Amino acid sequence: MKKHLMAALIGVSAFFATSAAADTCGGTYTVRSGDSLSLIADRLYKDVGKWSAIHSRNIDVIGPRPDAIRVGMQLSMACLNGLPTGLPGGKTIAAARPVAAAPVQIQPGTAAVRSKINLLTGDDYAPFTSKVSHNGGLITEVVNAAMTNANPDQGFAIHWVNDWASHFDPLLSNALLDLGFPWYRPDCDTMPDSYRCVNFHFSDPMFETLMLLFVDKSRPFVFDTDADIEGKTLCRPSGYLTFDLDGYGRRWLEDKKITLKQPHKVADCFDMVARGEADAVAINEFTGRSVMKENGLLDQFDVLPLPLSVLGIHVVVHKTHPQAEQMLTLINTGLRNIRADGSYQAIIEDHMARIWAGF
Repeated sequence: MKKHLMAALIGVSAFFATSAAADTCGGTYTVRSGDSLSLIADRLYKDVGKWSAIHSRNIDVIGPRPDAIRVGMQLSMACLNGLPTGLPGGKTIAAARPVAAAPVQIQPGTAAVRSKINLLTGDDYAPFTSKVSHNGGLITEVVNAAMTNANPDQGFAIHWVNDWASHFDPLLSNALLDLGFPWYRPDCDTMPDSYRCVNFHFSDPMFETLMLLFVDKSRPFVFDTDADIEGKTLCRPSGYLTFDLDGYGRRWLEDKKITLKQPHKVADCFDMVARGEADAVAINEFTGRSVMKENGLLDQFDVLPLPLSVLGIHVVVHKTHPQAEQMLTLINTGLRNIRADGSYQAIIEDHMARIWAGF
């Protein structure tokens, strides 16, 4: 995925070089009679697969079901690969063009950081956190912008520890570092005994991502309701979260309503579906689409239009941290401020342009 995202900017730059004549890019689209997200994506982006880009960008307006759009609904359209053009509220091509990618610069640590608010993340989780991605990845840049806006008196620092298994315990559980990101929040209303719900407080969501089903075109199935999944075999690699399969009242795993295959790699899941050993790959849209692209599977697999789940990505703080509530207030205040002043949306648009350029 790192190679894929590093190459994305090249594709973006090449496209803009041939699209300089277009007046504007992105903007607001008003839903018309007969529209669906797939039809809108095909018409405006010349790529039916970008329905999920429209959905995720407008999730607060549309809701979790992509078929819930209504005539007259106004949808915000990102500028992706120089499209769409001519919509009201769009940016000039020059303003929409991403700047050159700037991998994050890691400064050597010193004992002076002990007095700061110390945030913890890890590498190789593109496009969310990655040292080779622009500004350390989408979530890293959002967190950095929110903390910069909050401007704590003691300052802050972001630390990279690539042993993800150590983040919750001991680094955050013992307050060796203060805040961690990027982490999904389980459905704590129906899963209050989940480890994360028991031990951590969650910030407001930094971003929401779609968990999608990727299916072989030769063996499609319909997913309109949760009942359609019962009896199916899903594949998601070992080490990846599974709480969305039991949360929201589903209890798919707990009550053995589905079978879950957990090979080592995401690519292994696609191989299992291709061989008929599983019905669908259940993974976040960016990882799934990246693996499809990298392995030449775009013509073999479809992406089902109804998300399996919509999961927020958060900053967490351990409940035993002596300043847990103050830390949450700080990061949430900064996040709300950058949402209000438009800088949050600028970060998201910039990263989405890079990501979608490679799909």
